[in-house]
Amino acid sequence: MIDRKIFFATAVIALGMSTVSAQEAKPPRVQGGPAPADARDPHAYSGGYDFGAIARPRLADEHNFASLLTDLLETVVTDDNTSVAYDLQAWYGRDYNRALLRAEGDLDSGSFQEARTELLWDYAVASFWSTELGVRHDTGKGPNRSWLAFGVQGLAPYWFELQATAYIGEGGRTAFNLEAEYELLFTQKLILQPRIDMDWYGKDDAELGIGSGISELAAGLRLRYEIRREIAPYVGVEWAYKFGDTKDFAQAAGEDPNETRFVAGLRFWF
Repeated sequence: MIDRKIFFATAVIALGMSTVSAQEAKPPRVQGGPAPADARDPHAYSGGYDFGAIARPRLADEHNFASLLTDLLETVVTDDNTSVAYDLQAWYGRDYNRALLRAEGDLDSGSFQEARTELLWDYAVASFWSTELGVRHDTGKGPNRSWLAFGVQGLAPYWFELQATAYIGEGGRTAFNLEAEYELLFTQKLILQPRIDMDWYGKDDAELGIGSGISELAAGLRLRYEIRREIAPYVGVEWAYKFGDTKDFAQAAGEDPNETRFVAGLRFWF
C-alpha cells in the first residue's frame, strides 16, 4: 500500500516537472501591430510625473539658455607699444537655434583701434557643426564698415576648432576670415593652445589701410592654467604678418608690418 502511494506521488511530480519544462521551452510571445500614436511623446509614459524645469530642457530642448565665452582678454606688448585685445562670443537660445554675438578688437590708449562686432543666427546642422548668418559692423580708426556675414563653425576631425566666415559689404567689398585652434593637454589643468587667425579681402580699402588678397596672418601659442574649468590665466607669444598692399599701407604709415607680440591674459566662461 505504501509502495503504491509512493509510486503515484513520484508520477505526479514527474508530470509537473515535464509540464514546466515544456512551458519554459516555448518561445516568448512577440507583440505585433503598429506602434502607439504617442510613442515619440517624451512625457507619454511618465505616469503623470512632471520632471520640471531642470530635466525637461536638457532632454526635450524646450527652454532657452545663455552662455558667454571670453577666449581672449589680454595685454599685448610689442617693441614699441602696449595695448589690450579681446575676443569673445555669447549666445542665447536652444541647442539647434540660437542668437550668437561675436566681438573682437584692440584698444590702445583707451580708444578702439579696431573693433569687429557680429550678430548671427546660429543653426546646428550636425553633431559638431553649425551654420551662421547675420551682420558684421566694424568701427575704430577710419570710417565704419558694415557687412552681411555667413559661415560655419565647429569641431573638425582630430579636435581642431574651426571658424570660417565670408562677408559681403558695401561697394562690392568682400572678405573672408578663418580661425583655427587646437588644445594640447600637458595635464588636466595645464593646456597649450596653438591659434591661427587669417583675414582676406577682395579689394583695396585705402581709408582703412587694407589691401586685397591675404591682408594679415597671426599665429600664436598660449599656455594657460585652469584654476577652474571656467577661469584660466595664460601667457603666450604671437607672430603677426601683413602682406601685399596691406604691408605697403602699414609701412607708409610708419608701422611695422611684421610684429612679435607677447601676451598675458585671462580666459573665462560661464
